[in-house]
Amino acid sequence: MSVEVRLPTLLRQYTDGTASVSAEGATIGDVFTALVGQYPGLGGQLIDASGALHKFVNVYVNDEDIRYLDSLGTPVAEGDVVSILPAVAGG
Repeated sequence: MSVEVRLPTLLRQYTDGTASVSAEGATIGDVFTALVGQYPGLGGQLIDASGALHKFVNVYVNDEDIRYLDSLGTPVAEGDVVSILPAVAGG
């Protein structure tokens, strides 16, 4: 299944400035694996050394936060939109 992945400005340097790319996969984990295969620089930006989603990265599937779904196991369907957003902190 092909999904659209929307990238924040911070990650576009790894995709030659592209704001939106397509990737294949049945789950978010599969989509991320495909993305890293196409754009290796994204690997360390999305997934930590233990294979979990970096805590400073927020991921949404059609506006649903995957932290409240199945995290990297969240299923995706043809035509879904995956948005990757950096976490914002401050005081």
